[in-house]
Amino acid sequence: MDLKSQLTPILAVTACVGIALLIVSLFRAPANHMTLPLFDEVAPEGEANGGKSLLDGVVTLPSPDHAGNLPVEAALAARRSVRAYSEGPLHLDEISQLLWSAAGINCTETGYRTAPSAGATFPLELYLVVGDVVSLSSGLYHYETEGHRLRKVSSGELRTDLYAAALQQAPIRDAPALLILSAVYERTTRRYGRRGIQYVHMEAGHAAQNVYLQAVSLGLGTVVIGAFDEERVLKIMGTSSDETPLYIMPIGRL
Repeated sequence: MDLKSQLTPILAVTACVGIALLIVSLFRAPANHMTLPLFDEVAPEGEANGGKSLLDGVVTLPSPDHAGNLPVEAALAARRSVRAYSEGPLHLDEISQLLWSAAGINCTETGYRTAPSAGATFPLELYLVVGDVVSLSSGLYHYETEGHRLRKVSSGELRTDLYAAALQQAPIRDAPALLILSAVYERTTRRYGRRGIQYVHMEAGHAAQNVYLQAVSLGLGTVVIGAFDEERVLKIMGTSSDETPLYIMPIGRL
């Protein structure tokens, strides 16, 4: 084989590589170009203004404190249902603690949460209704356990409508924030049948008691409210029809 025959395949490969590199260079963003974040990408803590991420409607919460100063025995002794609150907004770190206590992850290896769940089916969904919270605009937010963050569902003042739907109970109207615990029963009943309904209710009780104790630790007050028009509350929330609201928990200062 002569030299020309030997070089032909090499030259062909070299040409292909050169064309490929040219195409890549045409589509690659310049070094100083700021690319837009992906849909599920959240700004690192400290880079957001007022807790808000780069994404509109997504709020990265402060990391929850796992070493409070109040013994659990003291929190149990002080636990009360509080229906009247003093004036003053809640803060994002307080919201973070309350949400984590109800449905946050306490074991990253397993994904287990602060409240026990039958078969780890996790039927509960947790929402925050904001009236007066520093760095959060009024509206309804969904708590995303994975990532410990809030995603805004809707804007506007919802407390007045919820107050009317809940037999005009004053704590709902007056509290700066409300937690709504709802359940997707099918997540648990498809494994346990009708017995799963009881398991869902047990889990809601576990989560609500966690919120009570966390509120005591933060110097806040709360009460569980279960007397409301379920269909009206669901309509106000504007969420999936397969969810059933179980509890409304007003949160406010003592």
